[in-house]
Formats: sequence, structure tokens, C-alpha cells
Amino acid sequence: MDTAANKILVVEDDLHLAEGMAENMRAEGYVTDTAYDGKQGFERAVENDYDLVVLDVMLPHMDGFAVCRALREKGKNTPVLFLTARGDPQDRVRGLEAGGDDYLTKPFHLDEFLLRVRAILRRWEWYKRSVAQPASGDALRFAGNEVNFRTFQAQSWDGSVHTLTEKEAMILKVLSEHADAVVTRDDLLEKAWGYEVYPSTRTVDNFILRLRKIFERDPHNPVHFLTVRGVGYRFIPEGGAA
Repeated sequence: MDTAANKILVVEDDLHLAEGMAENMRAEGYVTDTAYDGKQGFERAVENDYDLVVLDVMLPHMDGFAVCRALREKGKNTPVLFLTARGDPQDRVRGLEAGGDDYLTKPFHLDEFLLRVRAILRRWEWYKRSVAQPASGDALRFAGNEVNFRTFQAQSWDGSVHTLTEKEAMILKVLSEHADAVVTRDDLLEKAWGYEVYPSTRTVDNFILRLRKIFERDPHNPVHFLTVRGVGYRFIPEGGAA
């Protein structure tokens, strides 16, 4: 991957930390911009096409969760790496539900930060290439459900419209590319998270539960998103026994 082509926005109110991250990413070949409050960060992210937004949670004027939600509402699907001084698992889940791609707790080691950045960019490049391929296409249709992987928009069997998070779309993309086959948790995590420090199994299960709520006629008795205990998951477009 040509990192010189990757443009990254750092939104962090700690000036020293923001400049330090930007300087280290420039040393890796990335092009970087900085913003020091949520409102400024949101405006820059809307006005420009970034490959990644590094977004602090606790920001003046507009917190990171609000910035991420507002970007998603604007149709901006740029990956977001949250930074926070709080390590509460609920905050991690909240960040993912707001549309975030990853979550890193302060203080962090520079090597881990750069690992996360590389992994997110690599994963995003895979997703964009996958969507662009004629064989897999940018759309999925099954059992009255429709998904546009390019826009993250979905319409479920009952006519309701949903905007998928980046993580939901990516997990669904992986499962749909291996329809009817078992996808192990390790394979799914490698594609959807892409680095050695994976989230808990419970976090992954929560994403599957949310996909069921959107696309299954009876989420409590799924026929499309099946759990294979101790192994992983199976996506069956035509429906199958739980």
C-alpha cells in the first residue's frame, strides 16, 4: 500500500499529543492535518476526503462520539480511530455503535498506534477493492433484504431503512463472500479488525445480533445469520435451520 496517498486527520485538543501523532505519521509517509476541537474537526472532515480520522472522545464544543455520528449522518464513511483516556468497555461499545472503526485507550505506545493506523487503512483498502469487484459487486440481496455496500444503506424485508456502521457492513461483506460456508472467528476478526489485539468474542457476537435485528424476520430464531458454536458463523442467504 502506498502510504503517501493516505491522508489522515487528527482531532485532539492536547496540542502536544496532536502534533506528536501527526509528526510520527508524517515520518511514516502519511499526509496529516490537525484540528483541536470537535466542531473544527467535523468541519474539516466534511470538507475534505480523508482516508482516516483519528478522533479524541473528550473534545471541546462537540465530543468525539457526536462528531462521528454527525459524519455518518452526512454520508461520510471515513474510518474513525477513537482515542480516549477512559478504558470502560461500555465506552468502547458506544464508540463502535457511533460508527467508529477502532478504539485506543490513552496512554498508548507509539508502535501500537501506528499498527492500528496501518491495519485500518489496509482493511479499508480491502473493503473498497471488494466493493468495486464485478464478481462480488457493491450490492447484496437476500430474502427481501437489500444492502448497498458502497453507501452503507440497507433496506430490510419489512421496508425499514437502515444505515449500517462501517463495522456492520464489513462483517456482512465478509460473511456474504463466503455464503453458506462457516467463517471462523479468527478469519472474521482478521478481516474486520485486522491486527493482533482483537476485541472480545462478546463484541463480535453483538454485531451479529444487530445484523439479525435488521435482517431476520425473527431475530430470536435466525435463519440467515447462524452461530456455529465454538467455531464461528455461517451466512445462509436462502435461510437455514438454526
